[in-house]
Amino acid sequence: MRDASGADDAEQPEHVDVLVVGAGVSGIGAAVTLTRERPGDAVLVLEARERVGGTWDLFRYPGVRSDSDMATFGYAFAPWPGEQVLADGPSIRTYLADVARRTGVDRLVRTGHRVVSAEFSSARGRWDVDVDVTGSRRRFTCRFLLGCTGYYRYDTGHRPRFAGEEEFTGAVVHPQEWPQDLDVTGRRVVVVGSGATAVTLVPQLARTAAHVTMLQRSPTWITSLPSRDPRSARRSHRRVRAQRIAAHWLTYRLARHAPRLTGRVLLRGVRRRLPPGFDVATHFTPRYAPWDQRLCVSADGDLFRALSDGSASVVTDALDSFTPTGVRTVSGRELPADVVVTATGLELQLFGGAALRVDGREVDPARALVHRGSMLSGVPNFAFVLGYTNSSWTLRVDLVARHVARVLGLLDASGAATVAPGPVPDGPTRPLLDLDSGYVHRAADRLPRQGTRDPWRLRQSYPHERWRFRRLPAGAGLVLGPPARQEVPARASVPVRGR
Repeated sequence: MRDASGADDAEQPEHVDVLVVGAGVSGIGAAVTLTRERPGDAVLVLEARERVGGTWDLFRYPGVRSDSDMATFGYAFAPWPGEQVLADGPSIRTYLADVARRTGVDRLVRTGHRVVSAEFSSARGRWDVDVDVTGSRRRFTCRFLLGCTGYYRYDTGHRPRFAGEEEFTGAVVHPQEWPQDLDVTGRRVVVVGSGATAVTLVPQLARTAAHVTMLQRSPTWITSLPSRDPRSARRSHRRVRAQRIAAHWLTYRLARHAPRLTGRVLLRGVRRRLPPGFDVATHFTPRYAPWDQRLCVSADGDLFRALSDGSASVVTDALDSFTPTGVRTVSGRELPADVVVTATGLELQLFGGAALRVDGREVDPARALVHRGSMLSGVPNFAFVLGYTNSSWTLRVDLVARHVARVLGLLDASGAATVAPGPVPDGPTRPLLDLDSGYVHRAADRLPRQGTRDPWRLRQSYPHERWRFRRLPAGAGLVLGPPARQEVPARASVPVRGR
């Protein structure tokens, strides 16, 4: 017999204290923190993919790497080993898998488990979570649900269609779906886009391709960073981490308060790496201020090196249509190509696409306000991890996980079954993400919003939030409910390590 959700009603659901959705950088980090802060709680991690790693297991295009330095992108409790400042994707996935193994979190992870929906019952004080496991449905229940799925769709990227595409005789590839057998050796490649993915792809492909053209509709702010720092091995991890956190924060604040000065400094760095006479004004001077969108990073200046030696070129124009042998721009220019890479961006999606309901009511994230950047108004016993847009994502993982541990302690101390953000304040609201990027605009009507004052404001400042999370009481702005009216089922025998 199956119930309306498709789950087998003869099978007793597994119950845990905290159910973590996602085993990428957020899920692994949160699980480690929770098992250390709450050693008596049963924690389970569900991962839709067949391996841990999240983003770093999904993206496999040539040269995929971090654009955050590894001293801050690595966990504070597990320093990144070696001298790498910007690490490649496979190395990051190996690091995440190793952290999970060393802390025992790997024993808490169920791969191939995709959360489809979750419904909270205020009367029972628990979530009923329906999960797809290789085509069949299973149900889990939990006291607290923690979403660690990032904010974009894993099954597809943003892929606009262009006129004449079916007539193109070459290959069209999106980086999110990169075929592992694609060989560009001796072939002409056009990369459509100028964001972080394009900046990474172009110099990598230029190593073997006949020629690579980066076709950009408009320029992007780009800076260069060394991929390695030999001095980091001789200094303490805590010192290096603190220095780079401070440097990121100061750079961002300078960009916001003195955008013209910051732009001049960035352009000076670009000119220094390109041949004299290169048209920097056309190809590398954006129409927006620095950090209105994420700042792209060229590792060791590899993009500028490829442009300087002629293995790559940049065309600032919009793609109009495909031709049988390449693409045509809006201005009428023909760009020959054997391979076209559509590095055209991401599609945003919260909670891995899972549908949330509270007491039978569908949760519409777009109508909710975010509390401390991690909880949703009107949704009890739920939090999600959203990293920084202007610094390493990982810095916020530990803050949110520790906050969840404190909230669980608040439930224990009070005997309440539910906790949720308090009444939504009146007044103006702001977009959740403070970026002017296309992928943010495309999803604006699907994302929750933030307020203008704490605790309803998501400040993109790790030093400020670190102080606020530690100083403010766990229950500030939260409302506790009554005890559960029904008995919570016995928890599953989930191993708990990492004490």
